[in-house]
Amino acid sequence: MAKTSSQFVCSECGWSGPKWLGRCPECGQWGTIEEFHEARPSASSRTAAPGRTSRTLSHAVPDSAAKPITEISTENISRIDTGFTEFNRVLGGGIVPGSVTLIAGEPGIGKSTLLLETAGNVARLSAAQPERNTVLYISGEESQAQVRMRASRIGAVEPNLLLAATTDLSTALGLIEQCKPALAIVDSAQTIVSQEVDGISGGSTQVREVASALIDTAKTLDIPVLLVGHVTKDGSIAGPRTLEHLVDVVCQFEGDTETALRMLRAVKNRFGPTDEVGCFDMSGEGIEEVTDPSGLFLSSSNCADPSPVEGTCVTFTLDGHRSLPIEVQSLVTKSVLPTPRRAANGVDANRIAMLVAVLYRHGNVNLLANDLYISTIAGGQAREPGCDLAIVGALASASKSKAISRTTCAIGEISLTGQVRPVPRLEYRLREAARLGFTTAVVPTLRREIAIPGLSIVQVDTLQDALGAMLR
Repeated sequence: MAKTSSQFVCSECGWSGPKWLGRCPECGQWGTIEEFHEARPSASSRTAAPGRTSRTLSHAVPDSAAKPITEISTENISRIDTGFTEFNRVLGGGIVPGSVTLIAGEPGIGKSTLLLETAGNVARLSAAQPERNTVLYISGEESQAQVRMRASRIGAVEPNLLLAATTDLSTALGLIEQCKPALAIVDSAQTIVSQEVDGISGGSTQVREVASALIDTAKTLDIPVLLVGHVTKDGSIAGPRTLEHLVDVVCQFEGDTETALRMLRAVKNRFGPTDEVGCFDMSGEGIEEVTDPSGLFLSSSNCADPSPVEGTCVTFTLDGHRSLPIEVQSLVTKSVLPTPRRAANGVDANRIAMLVAVLYRHGNVNLLANDLYISTIAGGQAREPGCDLAIVGALASASKSKAISRTTCAIGEISLTGQVRPVPRLEYRLREAARLGFTTAVVPTLRREIAIPGLSIVQVDTLQDALGAMLR
């Protein structure tokens, strides 16, 4: 065992000091400082042993000398196709050779299934392209037989896909150096243990050492690595916060366990944008990408059935570069309780209370004594301010028993003074509305004219004007 020096590190901001403190002096968080043992191995401890590898590989990097940036070529860098258009979109066009991508998400959300299916796709492509090598999948959570069963279920069985089950870091690095795959997947960072440092599996010390070793190997051998990361109870990535700084790409795999919809978001991306989102559908046969998720958040009869329904209104939100339709449904009933009930699903409950007050003061719609139930379709989220106009439209429609046309959408933020305020990227939303068959859009007053074929744009300044335009 190598000699170690002990210091205390904050898992939130990365602050380090010689003694333990209850509160981090840098970020002010309580209970985030943990003991960290930094290994100081001797020169011989990093040499490769039979069946193992070292952090410092035997060959030197020939092009490590400093060069003018104008002389560095990127023409020979070709991204690896994951087999998923949505995954490629989030990564910025594919996997960059030598990069380390961290995929984090809740337990059971589908991280391992997504990466195993990606491994099968890449292995299938490598079979058609002889210049590409195999794909290596290293599992620290399941045995080879268990991974093989899951691969059979999702159709990811390929001869170029190599499976290994180990929790030892040196063994994992040795497999990567020996096989030199086109893609390496490690599932997960919290289950791999390094014998070079102290600490339990999944602790800050071990996670940092495992990530550093994989990054060194990926950069030296120019092999991309997909690394699975666990999350804590509050949804943040487990381990030290510096883990997110070390890797090249951080993706968050999100979704409601009660629905099949899954969202992949890029939180950090050194090779592409961080405002892209990929949509996937989880099923018993694996994960399928959803290239056009617009129909998921609308009623099946919306725009197809011309008969309107009371208490519904459609708005368009932005998720990255994507504009998604969200159908807001509301139910207004007379309350028999001393305190009327407010139930919200997919909508911010605090914002509902504010909009009800604005409706009473500036819209002449009194809902203060009514039970209100507001929900969205298929787990959609209508939490951004641009959904305010659709929420008040649905509430007013249910209260007055006047239906809003199915071909009408409402986009806009409502202030406390009853003014309808503009929202960002309105043109993106309107173009998506026209593509889905909407013919009328109630929006705030435009700063510049927007002309979209087939879409009539109604501009309003106040809440009263907006309700008059929607409840004709």
